[in-house]
Amino acid sequence: MSSDFLIMGGGIIGLSIALELALRGTKVTVISRNFPQAAAHAAAGMLAPQAEQLPPGAMQELCFLSRSLYSDWTAKIEHITGLPTGYWECGIVAPVYAVPHQEISPQSLSKDWLDRQAIHQRQPGLSPEVVGGWWYPGDGQVDNRLLVRALRSAVQSLGVILLEGEEVKELQIENKSLTGVVTSNYELQSDRYILATGAWSQELLPVPIYPKKGQMLAVQMPLVTSHSVNLATSNSATYESAEYLSQVLYGEDTYIVPRRDGRVIIGATSENVGFLQGNTPTGILQLLQAAIRLYPPLEATTLLEQWWGFRPATRDEMPILGSSPYPNLTLAVGHYRNGILLAPATGLLIADFLLKSQTPDYWDAFRWER
Repeated sequence: MSSDFLIMGGGIIGLSIALELALRGTKVTVISRNFPQAAAHAAAGMLAPQAEQLPPGAMQELCFLSRSLYSDWTAKIEHITGLPTGYWECGIVAPVYAVPHQEISPQSLSKDWLDRQAIHQRQPGLSPEVVGGWWYPGDGQVDNRLLVRALRSAVQSLGVILLEGEEVKELQIENKSLTGVVTSNYELQSDRYILATGAWSQELLPVPIYPKKGQMLAVQMPLVTSHSVNLATSNSATYESAEYLSQVLYGEDTYIVPRRDGRVIIGATSENVGFLQGNTPTGILQLLQAAIRLYPPLEATTLLEQWWGFRPATRDEMPILGSSPYPNLTLAVGHYRNGILLAPATGLLIADFLLKSQTPDYWDAFRWER
């Protein structure tokens, strides 16, 4: 079994690269060890380069590029599959409990900053402790679970060979080049190889990536059919009373992501515990306390589920993209908590790198040698 490109990793990064390469007419094979374990399933789906207040530089440029691609990218996936992705440019409110005077520039005050009155008008139901915050209308969200399912369906529709349940056991190397990949059931060869195995990448290659565990949970907001406020979306669900969530809340120690159906995602812990699985009482309590403090109406919601995942972290919290120690192996790993946001840009730029030898000016900031 051979192909033009063999992608190791069937999560959102591997699939986004496969989509772009397949759309450009190449033959692609994707090896996926365990699709449900992919980090994308454990994310909240925030598209938040502004709310994260990334400093100027390569990471900021990459994140803003990817956010700008999202609308067309998800529309393309939905067109190919007929499946929803849950993309929603709902905006993000970043509330604070104390005014950070030294951090508010005149530009922020005139454009993004909301004082106490304005932020409580923007989002009713916030804690009385909230004294202000920022409004980022260009940020938003995507339903990560819907997205990865639709993306997976899209690449299969385009003829990508998807080998699910296959664990890469060995990289075959000869004369400083990759000559093949041994999996649970196959020996595979390709002209070019791409590593996109997320938090597990170091099992195959000594790249500086380590897992960072995140615990999350979901609750259901009450929905009614009358005396309620419409979400101003195509979805007809409405929230009880004026205290409803119509945008993401990006708090100082929590984030709260409302879906259109009233489901609300609360996250996330950040734990250096290796691949230790499972939710903990301490982690879930921490999430609930922080979320209810920020948005008290959550204390009356219904608890739906809780889960965890492993983010692929690097020391500088930036991905590793492009060349590797082997000339025919390309890296697309280490996206940490921005894997969902960076999926469209990663697919586009890796395809340009492989097929056109074109890269943006800031590409070197993501090289593995750094």
